[in-house]
Amino acid sequence: MSITFDFSGRTALVTGAAQGIGHAIATMFHDAGAQVAVVDRDPVALKAAWDGKERVFAHAVDVTDSSAVSAAVDAVVAETGSLDIVVNNAGITRDTVVWKMSDDQWQAVIDVHLKGTFAMTRAVVPHMRAAGFGRIVNVTSYTGLHGTIGQSNYAAAKGGIIAFTKTVAKETARFGITVNAISPNAATPMVLAVGQERLAEMTATVPVGRFADPSEMATAVGYLAADESAYVTGVVLPVDGGLAM
Repeated sequence: MSITFDFSGRTALVTGAAQGIGHAIATMFHDAGAQVAVVDRDPVALKAAWDGKERVFAHAVDVTDSSAVSAAVDAVVAETGSLDIVVNNAGITRDTVVWKMSDDQWQAVIDVHLKGTFAMTRAVVPHMRAAGFGRIVNVTSYTGLHGTIGQSNYAAAKGGIIAFTKTVAKETARFGITVNAISPNAATPMVLAVGQERLAEMTATVPVGRFADPSEMATAVGYLAADESAYVTGVVLPVDGGLAM
């Protein structure tokens, strides 16, 4: 997919950037001229995906570690001179029905999605306030609005991200910062891992008849991150082929 955005002179940070939607979003920013900070907890995957590319600053960080997140944000600002755009994409699943779910399965998903989004947002907002500009895009899910059997932890985390997005949008709008979310439906490694039979069942529920390529999520993020979207904040944008209709 050709990229028409121009993010020259901007610095974008993307979490969960080693694969899937995060990798596609970071690639979009890079191809559009931005300096890109790629964050992932897997240093091997991060190196394999991004090693040797110019204007890329890789940081192996567990987003559930608030101190590590703050240190990474400070390092990115020192390396690039600014931090204009942040995409909170990092996520995991630990699926099972609620009566079989352990405390660890519940907490692991809540921590990566919800605490990770909070920790990164808290760390970046002071830099954006000082600059008078910021774009924060959070990745939520259809499940956060409608629920999915076996994903009470994931639904709670993604629903929390929606409420968090709207609240922080209200808190930061006067500083030139917009905070939005996308609700994606893409063929990521997490989705493909369900197996062909289940994947066919899931695809049949999508009105356009297919899962998106991750790059199609990146174009939506590009719009929400652009200078031209300054009047859009607190929005949850479904990029799901009509699934949420």
